[in-house]
Amino acid sequence: MNGRFHGVGVGPGDPELITLKAARLIAAADVVAYHHAAGKDSNARRIAAALIPPAAVLEPLAYPVTTGTADHPGGYEGALADFYEESAARLAAHLDAGRDVVLLSEGDPLFYGSYMYMHDRLAGRYETEVVPGVPAFAAATAAAASPLARQTDVLTVLPGTLPEPELARRLAETDAAVVMKLGRTFPAVRRALAAAGRLEHAVYVERASMEGERRLPAAEVDPGTVPYFSLVLVPGDSRNGTRSRERARDRAAAPAAPRPAGPAAELLVVGLGPGPDHWLTPEAREALAGVDHVVGYGPYVARVPQRPGLTRHASGNTVELDRARHALDLAAGGGRVAVVSGGDAGIFGMATAVFEAAEDPRYRDVPVRVVPGVSAVQAVAARAGAPVGGDFAVMSLSDRLKPWKVVEHRLRAVADADMALALYNPASRSRTEQIATARRVLLEHRDPDTVVVVGRDVGRAGEALEVTTLAALDPAAVDMRCLLIVGASGTRVSASGRVWTPRWVRP
Repeated sequence: MNGRFHGVGVGPGDPELITLKAARLIAAADVVAYHHAAGKDSNARRIAAALIPPAAVLEPLAYPVTTGTADHPGGYEGALADFYEESAARLAAHLDAGRDVVLLSEGDPLFYGSYMYMHDRLAGRYETEVVPGVPAFAAATAAAASPLARQTDVLTVLPGTLPEPELARRLAETDAAVVMKLGRTFPAVRRALAAAGRLEHAVYVERASMEGERRLPAAEVDPGTVPYFSLVLVPGDSRNGTRSRERARDRAAAPAAPRPAGPAAELLVVGLGPGPDHWLTPEAREALAGVDHVVGYGPYVARVPQRPGLTRHASGNTVELDRARHALDLAAGGGRVAVVSGGDAGIFGMATAVFEAAEDPRYRDVPVRVVPGVSAVQAVAARAGAPVGGDFAVMSLSDRLKPWKVVEHRLRAVADADMALALYNPASRSRTEQIATARRVLLEHRDPDTVVVVGRDVGRAGEALEVTTLAALDPAAVDMRCLLIVGASGTRVSASGRVWTPRWVRP
């Protein structure tokens, strides 16, 4: 009969924080396993040392590497993958022999712990039990003696190994945060805290519940003294102003407070381009560097780097007018505001929503300026060659803001006019039939061999470009991440595979 496998959390450092259940299982274990760095003692073993029975077999699992470099052919990831396989095999041998195995895990086994890699490999083969432990951030919060999150505050746990801009963005958007995995990452973490405007209230805690525990303001920490066993707490703002309430309001895209007295500021509507930073125009970059507020759909707001003094207002994808009114309210109160869109803001973007909302007389004194961006149709066309080199039309297949009969009427008109046609929003999870219908309508007027370019995620990770024909186009392979260019009768594909439409039309 096989032994039982236990993943046991031993807490953050103080042996008195081990749970009664964890203590019972450790004391009864046939085999006690633990991870440790080569040449160093295991912190988990040190915590549980007094509970390990003298007769227990010890299985130390020494990491081959602890940083991002290795001599292994597969690099750091390959070295660790092999290590976890070998470690799992060692533990499986004990389990197959009928011995109960307890794998000690500092903190909680399934919270940034090495136990989970053994769980992935063994839990499906052996009877397994996971015993939770007190996580390090809970001990650090107690050491700081400061509430971390209150009422509806959102708490975000972040690894300090995140890219600095991403870490700053997430710190700016949450109410309360825990930043773990410090050590050599601390300088970047502190810069991210400053960029997010959270450094002032951030608390650094080192070796929580262990000997040598200390806490101090994160702004005062010497980066050269930061060990791995440390973290940063960013408490919610319930005692430090109104930022929590403002963020909750922004997430709901609710209208802002009535306009206070004072001159209005110019509201900028900025096109961010299709994705890559190098497609952001210098004018747009300069505009974003000079504002205090960025308003927009969440994924677009996330593309604007966080910096000190910048407040981000992200909302969902179907609240354009509410978002525009919120931005206008901020500008009417004198705030320097940018509303952001992907691609060009004037092509199925936020510019029209802003001008529509600005028709309200209360915004008559708010000047609005549109900063152009590289459009998605330009990006796809450039990748393909020059499919819109002659006359062309641009349409959206979404019928959320217009009846489908209008879309179909316009499709027929463009097809009859024999122009190249760029199709935005060709499909979504709730709109799967429109592209098939559009293809059928176009085939009533166009040759089946008409060239079609399908661009997916152009300029972003996973970019793909397909050149096909109207007859061969598979509607099921088209989704919201695609933009299609349907050629005119004169559109051709060169011997090198480049698609182009002549500027001339033969009589």
